[in-house]
Amino acid sequence: MIKLTTDLRETAIAIAQQAGQAIMQVYADGFDVQIKEDNSPVTAADLAANQVIEQGLQQLTPELPILSEESAQVGWEQRRHWGAYWLVDPLDGTREFVKRNGEFSVNIALIYQGAPAFGVVLAPVTGIVWHAMRGELAYRRQGLHDTVLRTRTPATAPLRVAASRSHRSPETEALLARMGRIETIAQGSSLKFCRIAEGGLDVYPRLGPTSEWDTAAGQCVLHAAGGAVLSAATGKPFRYNRRETLLNGDFIALGDTSLPWRDWLSD
Repeated sequence: MIKLTTDLRETAIAIAQQAGQAIMQVYADGFDVQIKEDNSPVTAADLAANQVIEQGLQQLTPELPILSEESAQVGWEQRRHWGAYWLVDPLDGTREFVKRNGEFSVNIALIYQGAPAFGVVLAPVTGIVWHAMRGELAYRRQGLHDTVLRTRTPATAPLRVAASRSHRSPETEALLARMGRIETIAQGSSLKFCRIAEGGLDVYPRLGPTSEWDTAAGQCVLHAAGGAVLSAATGKPFRYNRRETLLNGDFIALGDTSLPWRDWLSD
């Protein structure tokens, strides 16, 4: 196994911060929006951040492959043999970036044997960093100060439920109706996982496709803070690079894992 060291953690955080600076430079200067084959938007900020991250991680761990949203052409026949690799979304929440609402993030996760071993999420607008290593605590870093994160447990009504600004389906609305007394709070990108990890939100249900790079870093942070990201189909934590597809199934992220989430999913 790759050794999880303080140097690795701090260098990866620094790489995320450099990517955030590249994003904010584009944010300030103005940008065009292109549409990719999967109908998702991409900007110069996505590409600039991707370049910073890939170069930084190649220098940090030249022996490890990198799978990024902006360079995800690696086939399953090659990926299936990876024991450890970096999983990256250089700009998660491009739609939020385009809307200029500040709710976008940089996601970097180290995957080992199918599970996140380290994760860092950066909010470029505020500079706040959430980070965690498997088996250790989760932290929120503001400036030079790290604060330990714990989810809100027990979570009592009204539950504070993360609702995506850009992805709300009739199925999600029906699920929210089954949850009882709730307060919905709009939040973009992987920042939803971080808000649950720090106790500001309780639940994030996602019915609909996401990609593995959207969830891995946030899952690492949330699990270390006492929560979980569970597959709606199996009830188990998400695993990565276990199938040819890079798309996730439906899931629910919880701060308090004793909540009756199965009841919410069944009609």
